Amino acid sequence: MNNEDVEKLLHDKVASGVHISPILPKGVKNYLIDIDGTVGEDIPNEEPERMVTAKAYPDAIATLNGWYDEGHIIFFFTSRTEFHREITEAWLKKHGFKYHGMLMGKPRGGNYHWIDNHLVKATRYRGKFTNLINKDVTIEVFDDGQHE
Repeated sequence: MNNEDVEKLLHDKVASGVHISPILPKGVKNYLIDIDGTVGEDIPNEEPERMVTAKAYPDAIATLNGWYDEGHIIFFFTSRTEFHREITEAWLKKHGFKYHGMLMGKPRGGNYHWIDNHLVKATRYRGKFTNLINKDVTIEVFDDGQHE
């Protein structure tokens, strides 16, 4: 699935009178992936000269490219700014990352709490890309009276 496929989903819904966000086909995931410290060496925005020579993590390249080849959507969601976009795109290309797009300007500092009207799953990167596994965890949710 590529950006054009997602845009077609949206267009088809609007054309049929449905004004909602598109829903991806079953099994297709939208991956939002950090760059610094996750797919490559952790470089702060204040040192953009190091972004050019930063080490990429080979297991990250293999895993993300595998997901891309399986038809999932790969977007990088980074705290780097628009000023860093060209350097970042060149670095991703140099290391062979396959991806659909990049969102710049993620807030810095971590401790993210994402609220959305779509299902969101979070996976914390701890130094190694592997196949994803299921794990029961406790999460915070809105008290909507439905206790599943």
